Formats: sequence, C-alpha cells, structure tokens
Amino acid sequence: MKRLREAISILLLALCCVALWFVPPPRALASPEGEAMRARVVSVDDSMLETHGFLRFGTQRLDVELLAEPRKGQTFHAANELRAQMELDKLFRPGDTALVIVKPGDEPSEATLVARDHWRLGWAGALFAAFCVLLCAFGGWTGAKALFSFVFGCFVVWKGVIPLALRGWPASWTAFAATCLLTAVIMYLVAGATRKGLAAFLGAALGVFAGLAMAHLFGRLMHINGATLPYAPALLNSGYETLDLPDLFVGATVLASSGAVMDLAMDIASGVEEVARHNPSLPSRELLLSGMRIGRSVTGTMTTTLLLAYSGGFLTLLMAFAAQGTAPRDFLNSTLVSAELVKTLIGSFSLVLVAPFTALVSARIFRRKA
Repeated sequence: MKRLREAISILLLALCCVALWFVPPPRALASPEGEAMRARVVSVDDSMLETHGFLRFGTQRLDVELLAEPRKGQTFHAANELRAQMELDKLFRPGDTALVIVKPGDEPSEATLVARDHWRLGWAGALFAAFCVLLCAFGGWTGAKALFSFVFGCFVVWKGVIPLALRGWPASWTAFAATCLLTAVIMYLVAGATRKGLAAFLGAALGVFAGLAMAHLFGRLMHINGATLPYAPALLNSGYETLDLPDLFVGATVLASSGAVMDLAMDIASGVEEVARHNPSLPSRELLLSGMRIGRSVTGTMTTTLLLAYSGGFLTLLMAFAAQGTAPRDFLNSTLVSAELVKTLIGSFSLVLVAPFTALVSARIFRRKA
C-alpha cells in the first residue's frame, strides 16, 4: 500500500512537470536571428585572426556540414567572431560539433551561418544519464524519488521563478514560495506524510524565512545593489528596466542556501524521531535538548561546506585582489566581495537557525502524549 501511494505521488509529480513544460515563456528580448542547428566543422581558416598575448580577435572562417533535417549533409561557410573576451570567445577545430544559426537567404545555397558555440548537449546528456543511473543504483527507490524531485526543482525554477520575476513579481518572495513548495515536495517524497516530514518542512521553512529577512536587512545596510549578479545590467538595458535588482539578489541568496537548509532540517527531524521512538516517555524538553545536540554536531560541518561552496565561485576574484596586493580592508569593502560575503553569511545564518527551529518543532510534534 505504501509503495502504491509513493507511485501515485511520483506520477502526480511527473504530471506537474509536464504541465510546467507547457507554461508559456516570458517575453523575449529580441526575435530569433534564425534557426539553430547542429553542424560538424569540416575545415577552419584562421588567417583573419590576430593574436595579442593570450587574446585573439577577428573572424575565424569555417566550413561546416549540417547534421539536422531538412538540410542534413549540406555544407556551408560559417563565420565565428572572436572579440578578445575569453569568457565568451570560442575556437573551433576540424571535427568539432558546433551550434550554428542559419539565416535563410533567397536561395538555399545563399543561407548565412554564424557559429554560436560548441555543441555540448550530447556530453551533458551523457553526464546526466550517468548521474541518474548512479543515483538510482545507489539509492534504489529512494534515489528514484530524489531524481524526480531534482527534475521538478529544475522546472519550478525555470518555468516558475524566472518567468514570474521577469514579469515583475517580487523575486525574493517568489523564490521563498518556490523554496517552500520544493521543500514540501522533497520532504514528502523522502519521509512521506509523517510527523518527521512535517517537522523537517516547518523547520526548513522557518530557517529560510529567517534568511530572507536577514538578507533584506543586511542587503540594505551594506548597500548591495544586486548589479553583481551575472548579466543583471544587461537585463536592465534590454527592456526589463523595472527589475528590482536588490530584491533579485535576495531571491538568489534564498535559493542558493535552501538546499543545505533542507538537508539539515531532515537530519535533525530524523534524529529526534529516533530518540522519541526508542524512548517514547521523553517530554518535550528532553527531545528539544536532543535535537539541539544533534544540530550542534552537524551545523559546524554544514556551515563550512557552504563557505567552501560559495568561495569556489569567486576564487579567481580573490586571487586577483591577492595578485594586486590589495589589503583585506579594501577588498572586503568592494561591491563584489561584499555581495558574496552577504550570500555566504546569510546562508550560514539560515543553517545555524534551522537547527533550533527544527529541534523545537520536532520536540512539539514528537512529545510524549499525555
């Protein structure tokens, strides 16, 4: 009976993913330049490229063979523009698979092709398939449920949070609502409709809400304008000038820390449930103390994990400051570092608070019945 309920839950979750797939996308910034197609690079001509140090700019001419219908097998000339921007430029070699934009001409042979980027979906799909196999092989039925929750989370962010934020909804509260939804779904899939799942959900939701409030407060106190988020200024300049970047920064901070908060909440709720199961006569106070002790032993490693996860994202920034001999007093006051500092500390703040919140809720839920 339990397996049947779990199967029905996963089926409903799959139907929700299908429904989210058909949610219309947000307003496009520009009309499509042409048709995107996969192509194989046959030959390259680098004679129009100039190299200055480790930077290259100019035009790389390509001969490519289209790999998709209706023009499969046709060979065209394509252009690849390099602008001396290492983070955006790409260099092709014969045998590479590229994503090209086909701009139709008057005749099929006159179509103009622009090389957009390397084709990466093949290897990305293989990597995701390997992840799915490993997760299901190691976790069994629980791993399969975790996989469905992972896919559902991707759909909620891509088809829910992002379009609503672009339409002008408050990004921080939209992210908080999405986090609560994902937490409820994940806790239900992992723990079922049990007191443990309820305790973990309430503790995680309280921890995320505390992080949301602190992010709003310290974002204003430290003058974090949100423009440090990747492509945020480009969004403003492309027709979404009404976006509230500070609020968007808070929403990104909430989303980034929510996974670790859920993990810690489930750990503490599971621990308190085990204590209550082995000693049902314990009062709420003893269960609360047990939950607090469990939280103390886990919080230290979790906050360090969060610190390392965030610091890996701006490692090169710190290296640049170190190479320039910038004093900590100076770079800690910079906008970029301050923004990352707020993200790290708010995430850690949520983690520290979720422990007593979950312990308190669990103690009330699992307390001895009078």
